Amino acid sequence: TLIVGEIANFAAYAFAPAILVTPLGALSIIISAALAHSILQEKLHTFGILGCVLCVVGSITIALHAPQERDIDSVREVWDLATEPAFLSYATIVVVAALVLIYFVVPQHGQTNIMVYIGVCSLLGSLTVMSVKALGIALKLTFSGVNQLFYPQTWAFALIVATCVSTQINYLNKALDTFNTAVVSPIYYVMFTSLTIIASVIMFKDWDRQNPTQIVTEMCGFVTILSGTFLLHKTKDMNDSTGPTLSTRRSKHASQTAFAIEVLPLKYQDCVDDETLPLSLPKADN
Repeated sequence: TLIVGEIANFAAYAFAPAILVTPLGALSIIISAALAHSILQEKLHTFGILGCVLCVVGSITIALHAPQERDIDSVREVWDLATEPAFLSYATIVVVAALVLIYFVVPQHGQTNIMVYIGVCSLLGSLTVMSVKALGIALKLTFSGVNQLFYPQTWAFALIVATCVSTQINYLNKALDTFNTAVVSPIYYVMFTSLTIIASVIMFKDWDRQNPTQIVTEMCGFVTILSGTFLLHKTKDMNDSTGPTLSTRRSKHASQTAFAIEVLPLKYQDCVDDETLPLSLPKADN
């Protein structure tokens, strides 16, 4: 099922802009929370339900105001977009920043600062999505009868995808192994989605075909999704943390009551014994 889901996600980039597909990844969080509530009996807190509702509202807002997919007839058009000065500058900054983090920051602060590993994953993730979209377009055109596999640009994008994905998996596993998953997941989602939107806007010029009202509405929808995701992760263990506290208080109260019930009769018995015992004889002088 994971493979099928990733294939569907891969195909989505070939038919829709990344600015629409990437934020909708928050729906997987909602579905996971709903299935855990119904199948695994993991209770969903009221604030968790509110977080799911916010994610749905934000996703609908983005879906209704997302830009139309750009008409591309060849993978060479995508390569031309990727080699424009604006995106080349962005890609250079991303690669340099990722290399600095990997070779200079990770050895010193990787185990103590959560932003280091996530920063590497998010930076390279934005390039991964752009390459995945280019590769998806090439495969879509190939399946429709226009073969794109003999273009070297197709294999160049495939090489970029393989390199970036392998690096992402490595450092994401390190982040999950070092830090709490409940903290890693929302931070990674926010950084990855934000950088992907920036890369898509620069490379495919998604906002050039939209008016300011649509752009602001999309950003509001994105912020709504971020708020829902944060709220869902922040409160997902609230039931677990509240439950032991109440049970601990009850057990403590019960133990105190039992202690009182056991101790009082003993004191009463001691008093009775003291009253019924004969007077002690004076000690004899040695």
